Amino acid sequence: MGLRRTSWMHFSALCRRAPLSTAPAAREQPAAGPGAEPVCGPAETARPPVPAVDFGNTQEAYRSRRSWELARSLLVLSLCASPALLARHEQLLHLARKLLGQRLFNTLMKMTFYGQFVAGEDQESIRPLIQHNRAFGVGSILDYGVEEDLTPEEAERTEMESCSSALERDGCGVSKREKQFQAHRAFGDRRDGVTSARTYFYASEAKCDSHMETFLHCIEASGGASEDGFSAIKLTALGRPQFLLQFSDMLTKWRRFFHHVAAEQGKAGLAAVDTKLEVAALQESVVKMGIASRAEIEDWFTAETLGVSGTLDLLDWCSLIDSRTELSRHLVVPNMQTGRLEPLLSQFTEEEERQMTRMLQRMDVLAKKANQVGVRLMVDAEQTYFQPAISRLTLEMQRRFNVERPLIFNTFQCYLRDAYDNVILDVELARREGWCFGAKLVRGAYMAQERARALEVGYEDPINPTYEATSAVYHRCLDYVLEELKHNARAAVMVASHNEDTVRFTLRRMEELGLHPADRQVYFGQLLGMCDHISFPLGQAGFPVYKYVPYGPVMEVLPYLSRRALENSGVMKGAQRERQLLWQELKRRLCTRSLFHQPA
Repeated sequence: MGLRRTSWMHFSALCRRAPLSTAPAAREQPAAGPGAEPVCGPAETARPPVPAVDFGNTQEAYRSRRSWELARSLLVLSLCASPALLARHEQLLHLARKLLGQRLFNTLMKMTFYGQFVAGEDQESIRPLIQHNRAFGVGSILDYGVEEDLTPEEAERTEMESCSSALERDGCGVSKREKQFQAHRAFGDRRDGVTSARTYFYASEAKCDSHMETFLHCIEASGGASEDGFSAIKLTALGRPQFLLQFSDMLTKWRRFFHHVAAEQGKAGLAAVDTKLEVAALQESVVKMGIASRAEIEDWFTAETLGVSGTLDLLDWCSLIDSRTELSRHLVVPNMQTGRLEPLLSQFTEEEERQMTRMLQRMDVLAKKANQVGVRLMVDAEQTYFQPAISRLTLEMQRRFNVERPLIFNTFQCYLRDAYDNVILDVELARREGWCFGAKLVRGAYMAQERARALEVGYEDPINPTYEATSAVYHRCLDYVLEELKHNARAAVMVASHNEDTVRFTLRRMEELGLHPADRQVYFGQLLGMCDHISFPLGQAGFPVYKYVPYGPVMEVLPYLSRRALENSGVMKGAQRERQLLWQELKRRLCTRSLFHQPA
C-alpha cells in the first residue's frame, strides 16, 4: 500500500470538506475577518438586582428534592466515603449480582448508586428528571454513559494497535515521535487512574460512526430540552488516536522550535504572548538550518500574513502551519539532540489517510448539527499526549462556527502548568481573527495517570505540583476570561467545578465586573448527583447552571458508577460538607414535621 506525505495544508483543507451524508448540514455562517465591526453588548437597561446565593441555606438548596431522595444521597455519599468499601466495590457489586440475580440487582442499583448518579436507561425515561430540574432553574447536558467493558489486557492491546502507524506495527519503521507522543504498553489502559472522565478505545470505523450517531442524538435532545442547551463530545470517540498523537507531536515540536529561536534571540523566559521574534533574524536562522532557501521563504513572512511590525509572535508562528501559507511543504525542524532536520509529520498509508479524513468529517457533522439546532458544543479535554491536536482541531471549528456567538467551546485543564498561557493565547487569537471565544474551565481528570506516565516514560511532569497550585491557576485563568467577558459581550465561559470556593470566587468577580447572569455569558456545570447545594441555589437565583446527565442501561453504566464513587472519595472536603448539609436538612424536616415535603 502506497505511502503519502500529509501536510498541515492538506490537513486543514480536510477540516473544511463536505460532511458525511448521515446528517443534514446546516448552512455555514459567513466568516468574519479581523476587520469586522465589533458587536456591541446588550443595551444598558435597568436590571433587577442579582439575588444573593446562600449555599448553606438547606431549605432553599434542597426544596427541589423529596426527603427519600435526600436520604438516598446521604447514604450513597457516606458509602463513597468508606475506603474499605471502595477498595472492594467491584467485588461487592459482583457478589450482590450473583446473590440477588439480575432483576433484583438492577432494582437495588436504581434505589442507590444508579438512582443517584444516572438519570435513566434511555432518552425517553430521563425526560421527567430533565423537566423537573429545569423547573428549578437547572439545565441538562446529556451524556450517554455506556462504556465497553474491556479487560485491562484487551484495552492495552486495542490501544497499542490504534496508536501505532502501519509502519510501526509491521516493524518497517521506527517512530520519530517524541516519547510523550508514542504509545506505551504500561499505560495502554487509559482508564487506569482516571476517576471522572469516560474513556473510548478505537475498535473500528463503524464503531466511530456509532459514537457519532450517539452524539447526534444527544445534540438533538439538548436542542429540544432548552433554548440555550449544551452537549459534550470527545474526539477519541471519533477516530484512531494515532492521528491525535502524531499531530500533537507535530504541534509541540513546532512550538518548541519557536521558543528555541526565541532563546537564540535572547528572549527566553518571557510569557508566551509577549515573546516576539525579529523576522529578519528568523529568516537568517531558517536559511542557516537548511530548512529552506532565502528565495523560498520570501513569501512566508508578508505584511498580509504578519502585519508590518517586523516581528512575529507565537500566534503568528502557529498560523504559518495553515492552508494560508506555503510553509506546509517545509514542515521540518531540527532535532535538538541529533542536530538533524526531521519531518514534523509521519507518513500515512492510503487507508490511514482515509480514516483521518473520516474523523474530521465526523467532527464537521457534529458541529453543523449543533449549529442547526442551536446547541453549544463542548469539546472535552483528554490526556496531554492527545490534547495539542484536540485543541487545534477545536480551534479550527471555532474559526468556522463561532462567528455570531460562541457555539464551540474548548476545554482548558487548569492542573496543567501551561494552562494560563493556552487560555491567553486563545483569547488573543479570537480578538485578532474576530470570532467568539468560548471555553470550559476544569481542574482536570487525569492527574494520577499523567504523573505516573511522565515519571515512567521519562519526560517533564506536565501537572502542577499541588492541588492548591492548581486552584490558583484555575482562578487566574477564570479571572482573565471574566475580564475579557466584561469587554466582549460575545465571549462565554463554562465554570465546570464542584469546588464551592471557586464558585464563590466567580460570583464575587462577576459582581465586581458588572457581569449579570441575564447576559448568559457565565455558565456553571456540575455532575448529576453531586453538589446539589451549589447547582440549585445558583439556578433559583437566575444563574445559568447545568447538570451533566448520564443515561444508559444499568449494567452498561457500571464503569461510570465506579468512577463516581471513586471521585466522591477523592474530593473529601466538599463531599463531607455536602453530607453535613443533607443531614441538616433531614433533621430540619423531621423537627418541622415536613418529611413528606413535595417539591413545588
